[in-house]
Amino acid sequence: MRRTAARPRPGHSLILHEGAQALVPALVTAMDAAQHQIRLETYIFDFTGAGALVGEALERAAQRGVEVCVLVDGLGTPSLPTDWTRRFVAAGVQWRVFSPVNMLALLLPGRWRRLHRKLCLVDGRVLFCGGINILDDFFDPSYGSLRAPRLDYAVQVSGPLVDDAGVTMARLWARQTPLGQSRHGQSAGTGTGVDGALARASGLRSGARDALRLGRTRRVGVPAAKPLEASAAEPAQAMAALLLRDNLLHRRRIESAYLRAIGLARREVLIANAYFVPGFKLRRALVLAAQRGVRVRLLLQGQYEYFMQYHAARAVYGVLLAAGVEIVEYAPSFLHAKVAVIDGRWATVGSSNLDPLSLLVANEANVVVDEAWFARILRRRLLHAIRTAGAPLSATQYARRPLRQRVFEYVAMLVMRLALLVSGKRY
Repeated sequence: MRRTAARPRPGHSLILHEGAQALVPALVTAMDAAQHQIRLETYIFDFTGAGALVGEALERAAQRGVEVCVLVDGLGTPSLPTDWTRRFVAAGVQWRVFSPVNMLALLLPGRWRRLHRKLCLVDGRVLFCGGINILDDFFDPSYGSLRAPRLDYAVQVSGPLVDDAGVTMARLWARQTPLGQSRHGQSAGTGTGVDGALARASGLRSGARDALRLGRTRRVGVPAAKPLEASAAEPAQAMAALLLRDNLLHRRRIESAYLRAIGLARREVLIANAYFVPGFKLRRALVLAAQRGVRVRLLLQGQYEYFMQYHAARAVYGVLLAAGVEIVEYAPSFLHAKVAVIDGRWATVGSSNLDPLSLLVANEANVVVDEAWFARILRRRLLHAIRTAGAPLSATQYARRPLRQRVFEYVAMLVMRLALLVSGKRY
């Protein structure tokens, strides 16, 4: 039987965070309150600015006896800085690298898998999930200081879905073998293997229904974002689900959730996505939605970051614009969001871009919410970004783009299709 997307369940407390400016204080507050265990998974862990505050919070937690497990991706974070490696070892922070990059990884498509999800689980009771790396909003490892903050989102959750995160994070941690992996600061008596990790996760999950209220975060050296409406008194029975994407059991789960929600849309589809290269099914769903009168708006990357994603995305703009889909490019800084709001009720916040790498290769995690109040908050944030920082792209402008750009689009799409052919993936 074909697996479908997990259905939202009641009983969740939710807080939306915009950017590391809002997320980092909440993370640090939760980590400083941790008593038993912190699990952190991230693609990029950079220790500049706000990232150092997270590192210091992990260090403090380990020093007072909390089990701290950090898993980073081998491409996004090949290694930790030498001084932080020493500090983590001294404090007892355990950290590992998922799929380290080497020549073998480049030659074998089976090694192209990446850990792209951004999850942080504290004491098995509160989960942070979104697209925000452990990275300062005003800094990029490749480009240096940014003139404006990166636009990205994360959601803070307590409730039943936290159990799902605990199990999947424990399993992935246990599967990272010491050979060829970075593994430091191991504390005695923590156990090894999948069974040991799951046993520890199960012990912590007994308190998962007790929501940690962290809406009022204290200042920790970075300016906190303005409070979102409803953040101080979020409903305790929000409907939500955790959607995971991997290469084993959940290969199409996030994509299927998008397709179903877009297929059921009757009024509005609003998507903000950093690397937007939709496959045929997703393109068709957006076109059909626009053709039946749904207002479809896409907030997409306007700043050049990576050749493949930037130019391949623009190769599919034509068919969307012709169908009446509105495309707005985010202008001030890098757009890194992976969020959507449909019909003012269905919303998702997570790590999954709508491109082949995210949907076919990388480990991803999205939270889906079926609540009008949460969708309203996210929608207002996105509309504000569109109004104040967006550059609309018309069909006429697109048709007049220079030949050089068209060539780049063709090359980028060709390389992407060849990569998919070599990897054996269908998109």
